[in-house]
Amino acid sequence: MGRAEARQARQRGTRRAKKAGGIRGFFTLKRLLGTFLGLCLLAMGAFVVIYFLVPVPKANAQAEMQSNVYKYSDGTVLARTGEINREIVGLEKVPKDVQRAFVAAENKSFYKDSGVDIKGTTRGLVNTVSGKGKQGGSTITQQYVKNYYLNQDQTVTRKLKELVISLKVDQQMSKSDILAGYMNTSYYGRGAYGIQAAAQAYYGVDAAKLNVAQGAYLAALLQAPNQYDWTLASETGRKLVTERWNYVLDNMVEENWLGGTERAGLKFPVPQKPKPAPGTEGQAGYLIDAANSELERQGVTKEEIDAGGWTITLSVDKKRQKELVGAVDKQLESKLDRKKSKVDATVQAGATSVDPKTGAVVALYGGVGATEHWINNATRTDYQPASTFKPVVLASALENRSKTQDGDRIGLKTVYDGTSKRPVVGSDTPFAPQNEDDVDYGDITVQEAANDSVNSVFAQMVVDVGPPEVKKTALDLGMRDKNFPERPAITLGTMQASTWDMAGVYATLDNHGEKVTPSILKSAEHKDRDVELPERIGDQAISRESADTVTSALTGVVKNGTAHEANTDAYEAAGKTGTSENNKSAWFAGYTPELTTVVALFGESTKEGGGQVTLTGTANSGRANGGGFPARIWADYTLGALGGGSDASFDLEVAEDAYVPPPPPPDPTPSDEPTNDDPSSPPPDQPDPGDTGSSPPASEPPPSSEPPAPPPEPGADGGVGGGDTGGTDGGTDNGGAGSAGGSNGGTNGSNGGGERSQFAP
Repeated sequence: MGRAEARQARQRGTRRAKKAGGIRGFFTLKRLLGTFLGLCLLAMGAFVVIYFLVPVPKANAQAEMQSNVYKYSDGTVLARTGEINREIVGLEKVPKDVQRAFVAAENKSFYKDSGVDIKGTTRGLVNTVSGKGKQGGSTITQQYVKNYYLNQDQTVTRKLKELVISLKVDQQMSKSDILAGYMNTSYYGRGAYGIQAAAQAYYGVDAAKLNVAQGAYLAALLQAPNQYDWTLASETGRKLVTERWNYVLDNMVEENWLGGTERAGLKFPVPQKPKPAPGTEGQAGYLIDAANSELERQGVTKEEIDAGGWTITLSVDKKRQKELVGAVDKQLESKLDRKKSKVDATVQAGATSVDPKTGAVVALYGGVGATEHWINNATRTDYQPASTFKPVVLASALENRSKTQDGDRIGLKTVYDGTSKRPVVGSDTPFAPQNEDDVDYGDITVQEAANDSVNSVFAQMVVDVGPPEVKKTALDLGMRDKNFPERPAITLGTMQASTWDMAGVYATLDNHGEKVTPSILKSAEHKDRDVELPERIGDQAISRESADTVTSALTGVVKNGTAHEANTDAYEAAGKTGTSENNKSAWFAGYTPELTTVVALFGESTKEGGGQVTLTGTANSGRANGGGFPARIWADYTLGALGGGSDASFDLEVAEDAYVPPPPPPDPTPSDEPTNDDPSSPPPDQPDPGDTGSSPPASEPPPSSEPPAPPPEPGADGGVGGGDTGGTDGGTDNGGAGSAGGSNGGTNGSNGGGERSQFAP
């Protein structure tokens, strides 16, 4: 290398050294430390300013919640839900180990900290700013401040206020007062605010009587009150709350607040079932329950409803509501002996009445009283609608212009083979349901089959239409159970439905096929938000001709068939009866041009855990079918609701072959005359139109001075055909539903095959 090149290299090195030394000189440790300290002082100064500028505010609106007001459609008050369900109790009334359970659950360092968790709050602020959602990290003091002074908003401003106020509160209040405030302001689910209300709601005791296991559950509950409510929780929810409960107790052991031996002996304290809040006695509780459920479907949370401040006006007509309750009392309750009769004690009634022109629920019957029986029988969906589903099958046949296996268009004059237990033709799934009393009708028109609810005819009709098409029509008309199987047995109403659901279906038929979605809300007002209610009347679900033709058929059912108990000259009516397997439920769905009402009876066991039981023997009257008590309740209510009657008539646009002259009462002569072990059944040569399937008559026998004979024992009832293959000895449980009049009933459908059959008139 020459001297010139060496000199250039030295110059380049010198320049690099100067450059590096300049950068390092600027970012010296001393300068960095000074900058950091300056920023810290600036932040501290800003915090001091905020600390003095932000006062401890007054209690927020949620800490002083007001009641909800529920009104009838005319504006008169139905009920007030109380002042908020909360009773403030001093910490001296809460057992020490229960107090510690809450501390162990939420903030183990509570007794030592200064009221804030800087690390957790910082994490929460970062997550809020970055949009990662809600994150906790709050101390008990911070949560109390949020509940009592602030709100639930997840914003940076609210979190900074929470931090400052928590520091001040921790200085101004004792730990005991803060803990008491936290336990008294927290929401525990079931409408319960505070530890006292929660103790009553979940365990039926005062807070002072809670044990450590129960206290640990209530403490665990605060993380997710609705998800962790044992009665309502899913399997996942139950698993999570159990894990949370164990976490609380383990923390107590870790803090030496609970001995290991005692901890090992504790069992999960399953809470009691929910009970209604005071002031919801009688039908009021059911009406409030239905209104709140609908409000939740419109996006209002349960917590928002329970927080109060709502004025909720129902569409329920006060006069019609009174008429409905009176009809149930007169036609059913007055005939029951709930104290002495085991059967009568199991009877539950439910009903929903809808204006078909507006979709407004004008009356609802939920049970004997919300404080005696909290399940709302009008909206429950754990029973099957039975043969009230058959008009849906007919509607689907008409709407799809379906044909029989012989190629004939299905209409009211179409002739079917009404032979009992006749296997359906054209189905991959075998099915052979039995008719009422095993009667063979031979060749019979669709209208006549509707009048007598002939199972074999409608089973074949489902196959002719196609089960998927029938299901689609059912959903279009308003049925909400989307999971029922696409099989021939659906003709017997084997899906789940409520009187509310079926009222919507029948109101749609009543409204000439325009979709009716029942609603009990007229308006819902709150100072902090508006609720826009959906339209009750929708688009055409099925054609007017299809709907009106079904209505024409159902007028025949009332005049000449199983629904004759609803027939009167006071108004024009259409309807259908239904009785499910083993007489576990009995239905009547009917309508006039002005009113659609569905009434049902359910057999519900009085034993712990409930369960479905037979209605046979209700009021010592044999089988409580749909043409009996439900039809009579419907008729009594409808007459009163219409002011003694109505001149309104159905304005029908029916298919050309829809008109069928009223037939005389059927007098079939089956090849194998059924035996009638039930004394309430008519003699074989005088069959009652009945309900369908394999049952005794649709109406109760007239009063007699002779004591009625007891109903037949389970297993003696005639079966509906053992499964879809139609065995001759249908069982009363799995092989098919029994009738009180048959003689071949099996106990468990041991001779049935294929898909389970079900008697559902």
